Amino acid sequence: MTRALIALAVALAIFVARDAVAGVPTDQLRGSIDLVLKIVTDPELKKEARTAERRRRIRAVVNQIFDFTEISQRSLGRHWQARTPAEREQFVAFFGDLLENAYITKIESYSGEKIQYPGDVIAGDLALVKTRIVTKQQTEIPVDYRMFLNGGRWAVYDVSIEGISLIGNYRTQFNAVIQRSGYPDLVAKLRAKQDERPGAREAGRREPIVPTAAVMKPREAP
Repeated sequence: MTRALIALAVALAIFVARDAVAGVPTDQLRGSIDLVLKIVTDPELKKEARTAERRRRIRAVVNQIFDFTEISQRSLGRHWQARTPAEREQFVAFFGDLLENAYITKIESYSGEKIQYPGDVIAGDLALVKTRIVTKQQTEIPVDYRMFLNGGRWAVYDVSIEGISLIGNYRTQFNAVIQRSGYPDLVAKLRAKQDERPGAREAGRREPIVPTAAVMKPREAP
């Protein structure tokens, strides 16, 4: 599967089939998705002059769906324990911005793909929500959300597309960079990627502890 298809699948997985029958995690997700759909289909917000406002609103909803601290910790793996509180906060800002930007970019290019929800499985404070993206060519792409109960809300901590884990994929990339040239180099690469993206601040990005953050594309070696 190409990087573009993976990124599109992650983004489109939020568009929920209206006739789905599922439990509380899916119901909560659908509520957030309805807000996203309202934003991306609003004719006024589609105007170029309101791009920053549109993306700020999408980010606000995305932050209700995903727990970027949990995603960041799991993606950094064993290297998380060695980080100071300030480094952890910085990394969450960097990585959260990376994911949010990729997510928003793909959502804005949505072209009518359909999503089916076969169901979800809940085990205590963990849940697996299964979905299938159906393209216009009738190709089905399985996308699974792994969620956990956090402060009374269900939050996503991983997304698997055709069996490929998002955090597992990033963990492999990050570990390779750290093993090869150290954690500071990983941060530098993330910062460089952020700087390559024009208009990041105007688009409503997260504000990290340091002046610049970063973006790395899924499945792209740093």
